[in-house]
Amino acid sequence: MALTLVIGNKNYSSWSMRPWVLLSQLGIPFHERLLRFDFGENSAFRQAVAEVSPAGRVPVLLDDGFAVWDSLAIAEYLHERFPERGVWPAGQQARARARSLCAEMHAGFSALRSHCPMNIEAALPEVGRRVWQEQAAVRQDVARIEAMWTEALAAAGGGPFLFGAFSAADAFFAPVCMRFKSYALPLSAVAQAYAERVAAAPGVARFIAEALAEHDWVAEDEPYRQRPPG
Repeated sequence: MALTLVIGNKNYSSWSMRPWVLLSQLGIPFHERLLRFDFGENSAFRQAVAEVSPAGRVPVLLDDGFAVWDSLAIAEYLHERFPERGVWPAGQQARARARSLCAEMHAGFSALRSHCPMNIEAALPEVGRRVWQEQAAVRQDVARIEAMWTEALAAAGGGPFLFGAFSAADAFFAPVCMRFKSYALPLSAVAQAYAERVAAAPGVARFIAEALAEHDWVAEDEPYRQRPPG
């Protein structure tokens, strides 16, 4: 059966990044359908997404036409379809902890999301410094993420990933690693080293390369920059 993953712009879409890098890193074959972000009321993007998902958002996984939307639901579907690929850790308690971390990421960290939207191509250290100084909620989000990573890595004997081998937990935090880099947010040595290992993982590195190759500009996703001339 053929899998198709419907996503938005790689440079901006953190939700699309999660299942894409999970599929790629775990070697699960899939086709990609990329829809350029356009948030107009009757845009081609909205119409195309509505054809495959009543939620009207990306990502959407299509399995011979059967649609699964939301990144957590997609991860669980892949775990059931490919139980041998290691979507979740093998141990029961490790699986539960990995799911807990993903659920917390999925539902929380609104300050980091709001003030540091994912923009892989951008280098915004000056914005990061200002946000770090002015937004206590962002500092709290980063501290919580660092604590989650440090605890999981220690339990995994140092990694290299949160539960030893790359899993859905690492895929869910991959966009966070992108944010930390783009905004040059200060991190502990442990967290910085982990973020660099995630970025270097083949599936993540490929996503980053393709995001950098897009050369697209979506104004709604560029709160801190002006469109370059030309």
